[in-house]
Amino acid sequence: MIRFIKGKFHPLTDGTAVIESASGVGFLVYLPANSPLYKNLEGDEVKVFTAMIVKEDDVSLYGFDGKEELDLFKLLITVNGVGAKAAMAIMSILPAMELRRAIAGGDVEAIKAASGVGKKTAERVILELKDKVGDFGDLSSVSSGEQSFSFGSERTEAVSALITLGYSKSEAETAVGRVIDDELPCEEYIKRALKDMM
Repeated sequence: MIRFIKGKFHPLTDGTAVIESASGVGFLVYLPANSPLYKNLEGDEVKVFTAMIVKEDDVSLYGFDGKEELDLFKLLITVNGVGAKAAMAIMSILPAMELRRAIAGGDVEAIKAASGVGKKTAERVILELKDKVGDFGDLSSVSSGEQSFSFGSERTEAVSALITLGYSKSEAETAVGRVIDDELPCEEYIKRALKDMM
């Protein structure tokens, strides 16, 4: 199974993009409409986390900016009656963290706003996933003083790396949360967090 693809970003107009690998192979990947990947320009280097869905007559790749989004997609397609396309429609209405909150909070209207998703399907999503959406990471935000920092995939990976180095979860979250700058590479968050903890 293809877990992720690194390569040049070539956005298309139909909710897909081509990721051109270093070997010159172009992978067609379906993306959520609100994916942060769309902030990249034509030809930018990206890393796309992917789920490969195999059917009798089709093999498709669904791509996401981070592991959290990928995990949420995998949860959504476990719901009875929710296929990959419906899951992508649901993920296109809200960022992953807000969608998690909507599911946990039983917000049927928010989920029903997804294209092709009716009330019954939205209720089923909430019923089946309400107790599961918190299973993969509680890194929603970390407060430092009066400021609050939202965790994207790079910050989340930095926290995981620091935990691997022996720091506690709270120490890692606090140190990464104190890094004011957004959209930094994972390595930069780690470096600044380590400096803060020294």
